[in-house]
Amino acid sequence: MIPGDAVTAAENTCGATAGGPRAWKFADILADPRIREKWEKVRRYFFLRESTYDLTRRCNIRCDGCYFYAGEKQHVRGNPDPEAWRRLMQAEKARGITYVVLAGAEPALVPDVCRACYAAMPLGTIATNGLEPIAADVGYRLHISVWGNDATSRAVRGAEAMLERQTENYRGDPRAVFVYTFTAGNIEESYAVADYLVARGCRLTFNVFSAPETYTGSLRHSMASLMATRRAMREITRRHPASVLFSGYNAVVHTHALGLHDLFACPYPRRNPSTSLGLGRSFRQYRADLTWDRGAACCVPDTDCADCRHYAAGSAIVTAKMFRHAVDPTLFSAWLDYVDTYLAVWVTDYVKSPDLVEDLVAPPGVAREGCN
Repeated sequence: MIPGDAVTAAENTCGATAGGPRAWKFADILADPRIREKWEKVRRYFFLRESTYDLTRRCNIRCDGCYFYAGEKQHVRGNPDPEAWRRLMQAEKARGITYVVLAGAEPALVPDVCRACYAAMPLGTIATNGLEPIAADVGYRLHISVWGNDATSRAVRGAEAMLERQTENYRGDPRAVFVYTFTAGNIEESYAVADYLVARGCRLTFNVFSAPETYTGSLRHSMASLMATRRAMREITRRHPASVLFSGYNAVVHTHALGLHDLFACPYPRRNPSTSLGLGRSFRQYRADLTWDRGAACCVPDTDCADCRHYAAGSAIVTAKMFRHAVDPTLFSAWLDYVDTYLAVWVTDYVKSPDLVEDLVAPPGVAREGCN
């Protein structure tokens, strides 16, 4: 999941002095013991190679702006046979995949398929709305989607008492990370929702609503709502440092005026024609009928690429750009904070370290103004 790219230090303007930017050698950056310690910690996970899998077309709710119910993938005929999924996971392992993201509509509705996948490929995450418990013998990381308080969930997702039901199922569960998705309309309530989750022993991270193609609803962000989202992310992280899995650089790149593709050049096959290395070679997005289409394959298919600020996409897009960040200690430290955060969010039992960088850092090649 962290293949890196070959981008020269000359592309970056961060850390420039009056005489021009210093040309840092990687060994000099690693001479800082705090940087080296975190580098050695995260690099042990560079073996991760992901693909994603829609386990079912079925869902128990229907959300405004849903990623699954957009595009062609929603129309395939699902395959509910656990043995077929077990064979697929074995084939995926044979071609070098080491990490799976199970999604769909709602994976909790096909518990036998979840068990079959876990038995064959035990490292991964299930993305779930949290309204149905996933059995404890399925040891994947669980990402439980939160789109606001109960009033907002009723309006946007059509579900009653959603937070109460989600926390009843997953409070204190070591597998669970609650993912608060910021939309243009739920920013102010995020503070109270975070307080509610933390009081019940839940950990959380943040996502930014990224509109599906052709979406015309009210959830899409403006520049003003992105900046308000950034402030909320930062304040909630400061308020609950032991429970929130996030960093300052996460906040910067996911609320920037530019989307992830325009900031970093997305390496997923949908936007990347190369099949020679990295995600372009290895990543597949399987539909519920066990087929896949390279031309549509990305972390969250049918998202408007220009609007993509999705946390799941960033976990590969940003981390793949290691060499673009390895141009000075501050920018590389921010990247390490991002990778450390992503591993804590996605890998069960991985413990996030304190951030190396407190201030907000502009992405490589982007003027400081983009980081205010």
